[in-house]
Amino acid sequence: METKIGNQSYEAFPMNGGQGQYSYAKNSNMQRIGADITKHISRDAIIEKLDVESLVQHSSNVIRIADLGCSVGPNTFFTIQNIIDAVNLKAQSQGHGLDSSLEFQALFNDHAGNDFNTLFKSLPEDKLYYAAAVPGSFHGRLFPESSIHVLNSSYALHWLSRIPKDIVDKNSPAYNKGRIYFTNEDKNVAGAYSAQFAKDIESFLNSRALELVPGGIMTLIIPCVPPDSKNAFQAQANIMENILAEMANEGLISQEQIDSFNMPIYMAASEEVKELIEKNGKFQIEKSELLYKLFDNKSQQIDAHKACMHLRAGFEGVFKNHFEEEGIVDEFFIQFEKKLAESPFLFSDPAYKQLGGLFVIKLLA
Repeated sequence: METKIGNQSYEAFPMNGGQGQYSYAKNSNMQRIGADITKHISRDAIIEKLDVESLVQHSSNVIRIADLGCSVGPNTFFTIQNIIDAVNLKAQSQGHGLDSSLEFQALFNDHAGNDFNTLFKSLPEDKLYYAAAVPGSFHGRLFPESSIHVLNSSYALHWLSRIPKDIVDKNSPAYNKGRIYFTNEDKNVAGAYSAQFAKDIESFLNSRALELVPGGIMTLIIPCVPPDSKNAFQAQANIMENILAEMANEGLISQEQIDSFNMPIYMAASEEVKELIEKNGKFQIEKSELLYKLFDNKSQQIDAHKACMHLRAGFEGVFKNHFEEEGIVDEFFIQFEKKLAESPFLFSDPAYKQLGGLFVIKLLA
């Protein structure tokens, strides 16, 4: 499960493809809500900060937009159209009308194992852009230098390029025996996850700094933990660990399988993300907003079933790749939904704020 970019290799964790009941396409409404509630902030930032007149002088009137970690839709189409609308509004204000020669190319990126067939079968018929796929890991280079005007990545950067090596090393103080994630008390394990995330963000930003045209903009929705908030994913991971332990006790899986299994994501603190962007030094943060401040909790209710389906769409492939026994993954998610239903505080306790932050950043000259 490796994708090679140049002389680098990255682990790939694609979402469930197709249009079935467990697919990402059918179970990504939470991501769509996040994109919807932030669209006006992203659009306003693009209108305010993107100099279309200057950009098109060097690109034959073609604006290239890329969505990194696009998965199988339909959310990526919504995001691309929102960016195009913003660029058109800015172009009009700078003397380029909708009937001008301004054209758009949308580049959809994800790992080679992504279900691009489903993605392109569902392309909007009335799309206002030329579409192309770009397979590969966004942790490395994807595009020619100075070729992209606007980049987006939504709900993708919490996926690590690889499992931190120390947490699977039996001789390391960070060896994560019996756990699949970490708690705040697991300082060594948490440190290994944090260090890998920092390395990945640095590589991501350095790659994008080369690919964006001068003055280009990037919009990012990154799952992260707000200040003074409990980490909901940690709580869910604890439930997952308990289920796996019960399955091992029943002889369905081995303890060794649990000891060698770790979740390939990291939910950073929101300030941690901000500090990493600033430390990189190649981008200016133009706008930032924590998603929980934008959500209307009364109108965006979630229950155990929706939460389970949402997580299954993203993590089923990870579990199937590791626990290969027939029926194990189905049984795991049946038990997971039951355990979530027994833990209503995860959905009602205000201490568990909505994970995520929007960052609109501009490449420094």
